Amino acid sequence: MFGLLMRYMKARKMLPSISDTERQALEAGSVWIDGDFFRGNPDFEKMLAEPYSVLPPEEQAFLDGPVEQLLRMTDRYQIGRSKRIPDEVIAFIKHEGFMGFLIPKAYGGKQFSTLGVSTILSKLNTWNSAVATLVTIPNSLGAAELIIHYGTQAQKDEYLPKLASGEYVPCFGLTEPTAGSDAASIKAEGRVFRDTDGGIKLKLNFRKRYITLAPIANLATLACKLKDPDNLLGKGEEIGISCVMIHKGTPGFTNGDHHDPIGDPFYNGPLYGKDVVVPVDNIIGGVEYAGKGWLQLMQQLAGGRAISLPAGAVGNAKAAAIATGAYSMVRQQFGIQIGRMEGVEERVGRMAGLAYLIEAARIYGCSAIDNGEHPPVTSGVLKAYTTRISQEIIIDGMDVFSGAGVMQGPNNILGMAYKSAPVGITVEGANILTRTLMIFGQGATRCHPYALNVVNAVQNDDVALFRKNLSGWILHFIAGIFRTALRGLTRGHTVSVPDVDPATRVYYRRIGWAGARFGLMTDLAMFAIGGKLKVRGKLTGRYSDALAWMLLGVSALRRFEAEGRRREDLPMLHYALSHALHQVQEAFVGIYQNFGGPLGWLLRVFGGLWLRINPLGHAPSDEQSHRAALCIQSNNEQFQRLTYAVFLPIDDTRALGRLLKSFALVSAAHPAAERIIRAQKARKLPRGYLPADIADEAVKAGIVTAADAEMLKQALQARLEAIEVDEFTPEQYFATLRPEDGPQYGERAAA
Repeated sequence: MFGLLMRYMKARKMLPSISDTERQALEAGSVWIDGDFFRGNPDFEKMLAEPYSVLPPEEQAFLDGPVEQLLRMTDRYQIGRSKRIPDEVIAFIKHEGFMGFLIPKAYGGKQFSTLGVSTILSKLNTWNSAVATLVTIPNSLGAAELIIHYGTQAQKDEYLPKLASGEYVPCFGLTEPTAGSDAASIKAEGRVFRDTDGGIKLKLNFRKRYITLAPIANLATLACKLKDPDNLLGKGEEIGISCVMIHKGTPGFTNGDHHDPIGDPFYNGPLYGKDVVVPVDNIIGGVEYAGKGWLQLMQQLAGGRAISLPAGAVGNAKAAAIATGAYSMVRQQFGIQIGRMEGVEERVGRMAGLAYLIEAARIYGCSAIDNGEHPPVTSGVLKAYTTRISQEIIIDGMDVFSGAGVMQGPNNILGMAYKSAPVGITVEGANILTRTLMIFGQGATRCHPYALNVVNAVQNDDVALFRKNLSGWILHFIAGIFRTALRGLTRGHTVSVPDVDPATRVYYRRIGWAGARFGLMTDLAMFAIGGKLKVRGKLTGRYSDALAWMLLGVSALRRFEAEGRRREDLPMLHYALSHALHQVQEAFVGIYQNFGGPLGWLLRVFGGLWLRINPLGHAPSDEQSHRAALCIQSNNEQFQRLTYAVFLPIDDTRALGRLLKSFALVSAAHPAAERIIRAQKARKLPRGYLPADIADEAVKAGIVTAADAEMLKQALQARLEAIEVDEFTPEQYFATLRPEDGPQYGERAAA
């Protein structure tokens, strides 16, 4: 019977087919807590036992020392104008070991933890993403990481010390004009041949684009399809995707031209190769790894997406939240701080809650990688959702800063991050395709307890394996029906919740309830839609939303427990979890409405009614928004703690440094200002004046002290300075176009 069923399912293509490249992606990395949601039964005890790490002393010292020094010597406005990182900054980066975070100490590297690398990159991005990118590429997918894991001993001895010192500046060439998200379809080609000197070599032809650091790199790692017409390597004629190193100056190899990325300028450009000849030993891993390049990439990307781009996104989001919270209390309109206006307060509260949430996810994910996990599905969630949430946070900040956000110049705090946000959303797998293809498309097969085994059994005609796993899947599905029904009827009160803060128990119950529904709906999608899921991107995107927001919510809960259940952080946690559960609820509404087929009709009519009368959650309330906003609107101990790994300039004469100086003075003067305002309401002082304007009169009336009055005057002066924007003379403003620059490289006159 099972044999007949297996052949029927195979003939009807009821299960997704898996190509060799897809299989390598599916089998790369590990299943982490994401697997609990595909099983439909989150184990919160286990999730809370997962590490939530802090930096080791050595890495914290580097963050407080060389990282701080680097950012203090970085003029981000000048870099933005010139599109060049100064030589002394590049020299400092190389000398202090910024390019060798991944490299073992035996080869001259720092050998930092994943969390350490992420935190450093996060802090660098809070100030200047051009400098951050220069540090990121040598410490992400590329020559160093691939050589560490797959390189021959000779490659390790030759390349790792020079990569650690910065003698080699690397780049990685994957993307092509016709191969972006579909990276496996690359056309770059390498042919194995025997040269006239008798050596076996590779002849490469390629055209790559969007390659970060390509214009300044002197060592490129190229992904290409390797062919061996004479079978010189003994692996057949079509060897497959391989990773090959090419040195700058190799005949036929061209780099040095620039693309012009939006936002903060960073070095990015094309790579061209015409009959480029390199030794066969330039294959990373040697002949043994010829044809295994895709496997190498998938194994390293399995965890890699959780590091560099989420770090940059979280850094920018935290910096924006902190700056906006401060600005909302410094800027006044209609006689009150704009942060006390409910419309502004709503944005500030959202920024605080979501910044808390994605910082939690960053640390939780990096801690998992340091603990030996390499979860590709969770990494995809972190990449896609932190970059999107960060962009939304920055947009909220721009709305609050208003004119001060859109007027460019050295005093603009958020503008460059606003313009740069699309970069994180686009690179390392565009968010649209990560959301609609990878997270659920890969996760439904990879993380499900039975799906991959059933697919393998069908493809291999293994009746015994098919019988075992299909039987288990059916029992699992039946259990999921009862679990989902019971948790829905009890609104999650049947979920097993560990010993956590009582104020947070409701969130564990709701996520456990949502997890049961997610597991059941995953089974229904696999059964009812099966192989067609790959083309149902709108539907799989909603599944990804549900999974992502559950994972993000768990991350915030883990952070709250790991940081000692700080009561002052509860407002941000409440906002974050309310928002997350609301997003999960909306995702399920979309799934039910668009599932399709006869089952879809039942879900749309009856399931939709059940979702409306028994929702998982609602959007954050006005009171939650108010309390979350307060967390970043007072210059207190909590505010200072939330600035961890955000660069705070010591120059208090412009931009963020000037704003924070004003914020500190305004916060210190606030009690005195409140006493004067109360006296005005009681008609003890004239109404219609700012507290600083009648401070001397308030001193005479015994309402404030002379010291209070002086503080109020200083705060007013600092406030006026902090809200100033830049002005330029015509000579400074208008660009001078030089013929030798070409139409896209006009430089502004010095400001």
